[in-house]
Amino acid sequence: MTFYHSERNNEVSMKRLLIFLSLFVFLLLSCDKEDKIDEEDSPEERIIDRNYDFGKGSIPRNVLESYLSRAIDQGNFCQPPSGDPEFQENLRMLQNIGAKFIGRAAFVWTPDRPDDEHFEIVTEKARQAHNADPDFLLQCCIFEAVFKSDNELTNYGVDQIKIPDFVFEEFDLPIQERNFDYEAMLYQDGVFKNHWVQGASIPDITQLETQMYFYYRAVRYINAGFEGIHFGQIELMAKNDKDFQVWKGLLDRIREYAVKNARRGTIICDAHVPSGGIVLDNDSLLLDFHSFPQRPQEICGSPYECFLRIGFIDAFYKRSKGGVTPSGWSCESLPYLVGFDNSGASNPGVCGQEPKYWPWGWDEISWFAHCDSSYRNYWLEYAWDWIEKNDPNGFLEMPGYATIAADPIPRKEGGLIWTYRINKKSEACPDGFGQEETAKMIWQNN
Repeated sequence: MTFYHSERNNEVSMKRLLIFLSLFVFLLLSCDKEDKIDEEDSPEERIIDRNYDFGKGSIPRNVLESYLSRAIDQGNFCQPPSGDPEFQENLRMLQNIGAKFIGRAAFVWTPDRPDDEHFEIVTEKARQAHNADPDFLLQCCIFEAVFKSDNELTNYGVDQIKIPDFVFEEFDLPIQERNFDYEAMLYQDGVFKNHWVQGASIPDITQLETQMYFYYRAVRYINAGFEGIHFGQIELMAKNDKDFQVWKGLLDRIREYAVKNARRGTIICDAHVPSGGIVLDNDSLLLDFHSFPQRPQEICGSPYECFLRIGFIDAFYKRSKGGVTPSGWSCESLPYLVGFDNSGASNPGVCGQEPKYWPWGWDEISWFAHCDSSYRNYWLEYAWDWIEKNDPNGFLEMPGYATIAADPIPRKEGGLIWTYRINKKSEACPDGFGQEETAKMIWQNN
């Protein structure tokens, strides 16, 4: 367990005590019976025999949980251009706090450079990261977004990427000289077309072109040294794949490639699953672990305070489905990560607005960034302990690097801060938000 280390004076500490006494009364009065029982249960203490070794084609539960218990969302970690000091500063921070699972270390949402250049950069950065710590498990992302080259935001798109011979060979197709076809990846009835911006859509996984494109990206990331793939909102891409057999076939291909070509012969796949998880035939699970946002619930009248609760909207706690994992072991509830969602804003700083999954009118990382430093430190300790107590299958993914796109933070000296960074403030990271030592302390105590 961890304990709250406040930087505030006694007056503010007393305010905090009164707030939580009020919150306790609120929970007694407002939570339904099922929630009371759930949150008053005392599950067995989570014990992890920490181990980061795994072999070809599988990862033992204890090793998976070892990684999830040291997970951080470090978006774009492997993407700064060569020589950028930001990479070295972030590498220092990750080693200092003891991170092992480096989430979202590489991905393309809005494409901003040629694809070959992207993979050259991330390959080199992955090599440097593994030289610093061979136990790092770097995660990439293949999201629910495809862009064409005349999209609203950039001049880059999937239609500029030549399809390599190995993709045609994998799908038993004649080798051709052509690029990926954006239109062929989309839902043919027009649903989700231009969903993100003009020229950026959610693809349909049952389209062969989409499967070929996803396989292409997965292979290139595996070759670059990545051992985890996050597939974003996987269910949005499966409207025509009700039994998820197309997804299973694609992940089987990717896993088979990883056995022969990944750093340690295994690729760890996850996605956001609001349904609680994807269970296939014979109780087999599609994914290696699940992921979802935290879903903090606001405490109106106490800016910008929140709490966690089982059953709030679609919160994932105690909902992770079990079965037989791709590694072959069984579980009643698959281990999962909850992190700080990045999605938008409605009425920044205002409580009780729609949608309710935006605390105080912000997405989760923007809300967190707008809290003061002592509350951010408090929240990491509170959320870690609450999740461990209420559902030991869940793990808090620390916030390392994420965009505050919804509502940037004004600098005292002028300008705006568009990125939350957990790093302590220093000459190397003047915009650090300062939760580095708190994350380190939590992990050292757990």
